[in-house]
Parts: sequence; C-alpha cells; structure tokens
Amino acid sequence: MPFEIDQAYVIYGFAAVSAILLAETAYLLLFKAASYRSRINRRLSLLTDQPDRVGILVQLRKERGLNQHGDFRLPIASLSRLILAVIAAFGVFGVVAVLRGDLMEAAVWMLVTGIVAPYVGLRMLRGRRQKKFGMQFPDAIDIIVRSLRAGHPVPTAVSMVSREMPDPIGTEFGILADEVTYGADLETAMRNLYFRVGQDDLPLFVTAVAIQGTTGGNLGEILQNLSAVIRQRFKMRRKVKALAAEGRLSALMLSSLPIGVFFVINFISPEFYGSVWQYDLTKMMLGGAIFWMLLGNLVMYRLVNFRI
Repeated sequence: MPFEIDQAYVIYGFAAVSAILLAETAYLLLFKAASYRSRINRRLSLLTDQPDRVGILVQLRKERGLNQHGDFRLPIASLSRLILAVIAAFGVFGVVAVLRGDLMEAAVWMLVTGIVAPYVGLRMLRGRRQKKFGMQFPDAIDIIVRSLRAGHPVPTAVSMVSREMPDPIGTEFGILADEVTYGADLETAMRNLYFRVGQDDLPLFVTAVAIQGTTGGNLGEILQNLSAVIRQRFKMRRKVKALAAEGRLSALMLSSLPIGVFFVINFISPEFYGSVWQYDLTKMMLGGAIFWMLLGNLVMYRLVNFRI
C-alpha cells in the first residue's frame, strides 16, 4: 500500500514555515538595524548603555593606556607604551630557579617572559591593528569627502565616520569627534589621533586638513586625491608581497626544517640527544644555533620586506 501524506499536515507545515519567516522579517526590519547600529563599533556600543559621552571618552582613553586628559599615565613614555609583565617574570624566575637550580637559566627565562614575549606580542597586536586601520582609512576618507560635498563642516564629516565604520577606525574617529565637541581644536584632535594610532598614512591626512584650515582650498578634492594615493600604495604593497612570496616561503622552510628534524629524531630515538643534555657545551651550542637562525631570519625578512 503506497504511503499517503495527509494534506492537513502539509498545510500545517507550510503555515509554520510562513509564521517563522514572517517573524524573522519583522525582526530584521524592526530590531536588527538598531542592533547593528549599536554594535558597529565599541564607542556606539557604550553609548547605548551609558549616554554620558564625557565618561565614555575618558573610558576609551584609559583603555588605550592614557589618562583622562589623553596624555600618558606615567611620565616616562616608553614605560607607558609597553607595560612589562614584571610579576610574571619574577614568578617564572622563582619557578625555574627552584625546579632547575640554575640561576643563569632562570634569568634567561625571566628575560624572555618579562621583556621579549610582551614586546613581541604587543608589536604583533599593534601591527595588526594598524594594518586594519590602514585598510579602512581610504573608505573613511571617502565618507568625509561625500559629507563635505553635501555641505557639512569637517567635524560633522568626521563624526559620520564614527557612526558608519567598524572598529578600530570607528571608535578612534569617535574619540576625535568627542574631543572637538568638548573644546579641542580640530588640528590638535587629529594629532592626538595619530598619537594614539601611529598609522603611516595619518600624517598626510592631518597635514591636509591643517593646511586647508589655515590657507583655505578645496578640502574635498584634496582628500579624494589622498584616498586614491593610499589605495595605490596598498595595491603596490600587495604586488611587492606577491613578488616576495618565494623568499618568505624559503625563509619559512629553512627555519622550520631544523626544528622539524630535531623533533623527528627525538621521537624516533629519544636517547640520541638524551645523553648530552646535561653538558653545558650542548646548551651553549643550542643557544648559538638559535641565535644564528634568528639572525638569518632577520636578514631574510629585511630582504623581502619593503616599505612603500
């Protein structure tokens, strides 16, 4: 007997699917737009919960290691730029000294934990953030240009970037707009932006706005040309990166090959290295090999890395 489907269940199924689609449509039309607007960057997200713009400006400054006035918290700039993990470094020193009984080895690990690892990690995070900011920067300039051509003043055009762009550029331009709103002149606020971000293309933008503010001129046209120049620079950088891909791959292979061979031999024959670990000469030779490998990587990095 063939399997028969009750038409009532089919109708119920289509009705349920229609109700789900209708509810989703209503949600997208009524709630999703407002939710997206509040989550487009961190500053707008904070504004939904705390309408005090001054308090949010102070909070965002503190998140960047600055005080409430936008200056370094500590009088020594280098310490403010890079906060060293002192407690972790001394903790590692104590653990290695107790477990290994070698103060020299403990000092080396303390140096790595307290200075090398935080410095390398923060440099990587800073470079990644600057790269993302730089990729967003031409689009932000285009928003400013369109706003200027519509007749808006520069502060209003800058505030439009803070409402339309995601992080990091949305929040940074929002801080700039808040500083202008609460008394700072436009040039000072833009120099503070470069002070916080440090992206290479920002001085061109700051200089263009500063010159236009003192001598006049068509700022929209200037910024449009600047946006085109920045995009051409990105295009050239990607071209150079593609041409240097072979060198980077060679560096990666040459660096990973000794490490891979070491782990393979240690896995196949653990006693191959086990009989010489206790000698100081082994540690010195291993340290020398790591040093020369790092030096070679640095040389190859400099050969294939171009700043345009």
